[in-house]
Amino acid sequence: MSDQPQPEPSEPFDADMFDDLVEAETDRDPDLAVIEAGSRTLRTQAGPPQADAVPARPADPEVDKALREVEEELAGRWGETKLDPSVSRIAALMDVLGDPQRGYPSIHITGTNGKTSTARMIEALLGAGGLRTGRYTSPHVQSVTERISLDGAPIPAERFIETYHDIKPFVEMVDTGEQFRLSFFEVLTGMAYAAFADAPVDVAVVEVGMGGTWDATNVIDASVAVVTPIALDHTDRLGGTPAEIAGEKSGIIKPGSTVILAQQPVDAAQVLLKKAVDADARVAREGLEFGVVSREVAVGGQLLTLRGLGGEYEEIFLPLYGAHQAHNAAVALAAVEAFFGVGAEHARTLDMDMVRTGFASVTSPGRLEVVRRSPTVVLDAAHNPAGAQAAAAGVTEAFDFSRLIGVVAPSSDKDARGVLDAFEPIFAEIVVTQNSSHRSMDVDELAAVAVEIFGEDRVQVEPRLDDAIEAAITLAEEEAEYAGAGVLVTGSVITVGEARLLLGRH
Repeated sequence: MSDQPQPEPSEPFDADMFDDLVEAETDRDPDLAVIEAGSRTLRTQAGPPQADAVPARPADPEVDKALREVEEELAGRWGETKLDPSVSRIAALMDVLGDPQRGYPSIHITGTNGKTSTARMIEALLGAGGLRTGRYTSPHVQSVTERISLDGAPIPAERFIETYHDIKPFVEMVDTGEQFRLSFFEVLTGMAYAAFADAPVDVAVVEVGMGGTWDATNVIDASVAVVTPIALDHTDRLGGTPAEIAGEKSGIIKPGSTVILAQQPVDAAQVLLKKAVDADARVAREGLEFGVVSREVAVGGQLLTLRGLGGEYEEIFLPLYGAHQAHNAAVALAAVEAFFGVGAEHARTLDMDMVRTGFASVTSPGRLEVVRRSPTVVLDAAHNPAGAQAAAAGVTEAFDFSRLIGVVAPSSDKDARGVLDAFEPIFAEIVVTQNSSHRSMDVDELAAVAVEIFGEDRVQVEPRLDDAIEAAITLAEEEAEYAGAGVLVTGSVITVGEARLLLGRH
């Protein structure tokens, strides 16, 4: 942090260098739409290239075997899609483990959409500031080890296995004394908190699994509570209105904490603000105390000016697409400022180089992620109408597709009609399919809904995801090799993870 304005980087891009970069990138990727920057200077702050945030299976056969055994034991527990409104089991586990979650400060994140991307941004900013971070997010895209990260990287398989076996005797102790055995998610939460304490980390960034009040993660006393945009999802468990859902999610707000609120529906905002008042918590709201000042599409992402709690931060490069990611960035910045005690009353900001470096290093697998060229294939984990609307807007803005083919495979408990309605304006054709999960929506049922929305001539049915992706690529290639057609695979995190594997990403 610094009380004084920061010096400019020593080697800014001049206009000619930027034009050369744009020309090179658009030659490589003709589907990418770029706003010319004119005389604006774009500064390099990214640091070394980031490794893929989704790990492969362990190369050592013995380690892979041991990891599979742990995965099988975890899968044999109560699934994370089931919900029992109680934190008694996880509290009992924390007690016998010696309350590891109290060994470090934490930032707690809830909301309906944008939680994982926001958590990754917060983690990147804290890491750029020199802190050792732990991050716990869910669900995973491909590997369960993604859920627990240390210093910005998924925990190694060997350490994941070791952590599981370290806490297993204590898990079994709690199992015998509770009405229900600890669930899959509760055991993973215990593993994360134990791994963070063992590291040890300077700060933990924790995403709730579902809701807030009764979520297994809610045994921490976070100094900063973040609420990303609330929309209708998990309505059978959390409530049928934004206000009811906000009531459940507001449970992460702790006495004396700082609450960072993304833009919310009015009724949800009222519930969250009342909870904050009752908890004597400080509140910062997007659009009032902080927000996005400006944004431009740039090569590989977007260029932002953000207003934080302490002042403005200019020329922030974010290598993610979509207006929703710019808003996630504003929320993440405010959360980190709050964690460091930065605010207008102190007349200071975070170090500008730290902010630029942190944001430029962010990755978010499965969130408008390009995984193939010619034709371009994009993956997005949108699984509810609000997420689908954000993804549709992001694709339209960032990619100049002449024709876009959709591959959609949602879970059976989601609002498939709402998702398809959101994508209908941007999909020339849609291939409906299903992933390998037992939760996947029946493909014939999905096809019936799709035909109502798109018309029979725009719908193709492929029961297998690999055949669906191949069919979509074939449809895109009908535009000719460099005509600018693309494919968007979406509908659920499971679908995106399986598509990643099929397309050669680990």
